[in-house]
Amino acid sequence: MILTLDIPDEIAAQLGAAGPELSRTAVEALAIEGYRRGALTQLHVGRMLGMSRIQAEDFLAEHVALYDYPPAELRREAEAG
Repeated sequence: MILTLDIPDEIAAQLGAAGPELSRTAVEALAIEGYRRGALTQLHVGRMLGMSRIQAEDFLAEHVALYDYPPAELRREAEAG
């Protein structure tokens, strides 16, 4: 799918100043938001970004909480291990 964004010129210039990878940055942001909302799985994110399973897991670990355990459960597991 090709997606076109309509952004005011002055904002596009500021975003473009960060480098030529604006398209990649936009796709990464879309993947992260889709994962956060539960619309995408880790596999989907990897496919969108051309990453292996491990690369996608590492990428997501940098941007979202992959393992959201309650503190009490973490304590129980730490004490048991």
